[in-house]
Amino acid sequence: MIAVALPMFTQACDICGCGVGNQYIGILPDFRKHIFGLRYRYSSLYTHVGIGGTTTYLTTKERYNIAELYGGWNITPNIRIMASVPYAFNDKTNQGTTVSKNGIGDIYLNAYYQLINARQATHGDKLLVQSLWLGGGIKLPTGKYDPADKGNSTQNANLFQLGTGSTDFLLNAMYDVRLQDAGLNISTGYKINTANKFNYTYGNKLNINAEAYYKFNIKNKFTVAPNAGVQFENAHQDDDNGLHVEASGGNLLVGTLGVETSFKRISIGANYQTPLHQNLGKGIIKANDRCMVHISFTL
Repeated sequence: MIAVALPMFTQACDICGCGVGNQYIGILPDFRKHIFGLRYRYSSLYTHVGIGGTTTYLTTKERYNIAELYGGWNITPNIRIMASVPYAFNDKTNQGTTVSKNGIGDIYLNAYYQLINARQATHGDKLLVQSLWLGGGIKLPTGKYDPADKGNSTQNANLFQLGTGSTDFLLNAMYDVRLQDAGLNISTGYKINTANKFNYTYGNKLNINAEAYYKFNIKNKFTVAPNAGVQFENAHQDDDNGLHVEASGGNLLVGTLGVETSFKRISIGANYQTPLHQNLGKGIIKANDRCMVHISFTL
């Protein structure tokens, strides 16, 4: 049986799921020994938004297209390591002029320990499954950080980068409970950022995600698991040479809809997110809808 399990890469993003550090993935299929795959993520935002969300001559649309290789290995039944290597195709447009930036992003490495792995039959002869994973990791400064792109004012958002230029640390917790074919997945991640060599520090990030799902087994060969939920993201303000960056930090609440399908050792999934409430960069940044698709192979 293929179970719907843990979103092993739900780290807190740098802000609103866009720009450097965007790591929301969604629900991955469980695997016995190895998993590897490819996913594509798209997100966009508007910067320098006017009062009330109006567009001005300064308003810029930034688009982030990320293709990502990822993999995981169960060293023991209770110890798991995972890694992801992104490659970004980004651009931003202002007054008809478009600037592009392509290249490798920051690599993520994570390790997890399964604290709870319980299966029991209920009084109604239904199977109750619970799992709790705790983990930590590191983000390596493999993506290029260009200090010229942050602008000369603390009123400028510094998101249009391939990487943060800093080594950052990750803390994660993931809980999954399933009664027969209906389940709930809750995960949280906290990202502790350090200063890069240009003395710029992205604010620490908190991410909380909850998704409900239901598995449909078709002829015991094909599994379809639609899911829906919410995700909350909070980012502290950035620090640039000891000064708070006004156009940074904030919070975002999004609604998510997705589906995961599995056939033998192949899994294909997709996820769509739309903002429900946001307050980013003190109102001068506006996040748009975003999406993710993936294909993975389990061994």
